Amino acid sequence: MARISLFALLAVPWLLLVSLVSGDAVGDLQTKGRPAIDAALAKSKTCTKEKLQVRKEWGDISATEKKAYITAMLCLIAKPSKLNPTQFPGAKTRYDDFVVVHMNQTMSIHNTGSFLSWHRYYTWAMERALREECGYTGTQPYWDWGRWAADPEKSPIFDGSDTSMSGNGKKTQHRGTSFAPAGNGGGCVETGPFKNMTVRLGPLSPAIDPAPARNPRADGYGDNPRCLRRDISNQLSSRYGRTQDIVALIQNSRNIATFQDTMQAVTPNGGMGVHNAGHFTIAGDPGGDFYISPNDPAFWLHHAMIDRTWYIWQSQDFANRQQVIAGGTSMMGFGGRQQSLEDPVDLGVVGDKVYKIKELVSTVEGPFCYVYE
Repeated sequence: MARISLFALLAVPWLLLVSLVSGDAVGDLQTKGRPAIDAALAKSKTCTKEKLQVRKEWGDISATEKKAYITAMLCLIAKPSKLNPTQFPGAKTRYDDFVVVHMNQTMSIHNTGSFLSWHRYYTWAMERALREECGYTGTQPYWDWGRWAADPEKSPIFDGSDTSMSGNGKKTQHRGTSFAPAGNGGGCVETGPFKNMTVRLGPLSPAIDPAPARNPRADGYGDNPRCLRRDISNQLSSRYGRTQDIVALIQNSRNIATFQDTMQAVTPNGGMGVHNAGHFTIAGDPGGDFYISPNDPAFWLHHAMIDRTWYIWQSQDFANRQQVIAGGTSMMGFGGRQQSLEDPVDLGVVGDKVYKIKELVSTVEGPFCYVYE
């Protein structure tokens, strides 16, 4: 009897270790694919080991690193816009410039062949602006949905502390939307570094009750100042943003079309891919409006995770998952042709240059030089 008890006692640490390892199955796939990334890095003409940047999960960076990222983001929010104020009167800040670019191209960058590459460049462009315009020396953090799927509000990303991306909106009585039931907030964000942030652009496709006031211009570019609202809950993350959901997306997608369509899916029976599950876990205004969702600072952590998931999927069969895209050039598919690797990606006032899609498919080629850990 004593021997059995001793064996059980000795087995506990091993069982805990196994549980921890299996709990990060996405990380296991990332590790499995890393040699392929390193091999590509060794052959790269633009990226070297010396220049290589490492992106990490928000929960794995120090408080000092979190505050440096937040400070740089607040710096960009305080800087003046570079856009024409007559054409875009609602764009008051340099941060707003990024929102306008997304609004401008929304219908050609979602459910199209450029979705992944466009957002890879877009997220990198924000990282670049933080570094070059606001003195940031770190990298773009990501939000591992699976890690915090059970209770995103208590994650270090949304806990409302001074090292978070601010907390949930104030609890209000409100109805759910066609995308998600009512969450635990709904009102203005009142905690954390972005509690005083002003949203000015849009709305164009609001998904929050009550809807924000209409923009003075039909195109959404007018000045429409209001608070940042969120409606965070685990109702979507605990069903569609778990570690097993991410693993299934990576392992069950044999081609790029299946991968990106599954990632972006919203099905009639209520199913949802990780892309929309992440956006509508944040929800609110602007987070629930797919035109202006970048106006919520948490957008960048979410889309870094979108990029990381693509990066891991690519690394599982690197040679055959680089120069491949699928889909058209129009979200609705009306009058659009099939997307080409030769098509340009132009971020206008927030980009450094116009690239072809084929130059944006690897994180260690073209303008990029980063990996995920």
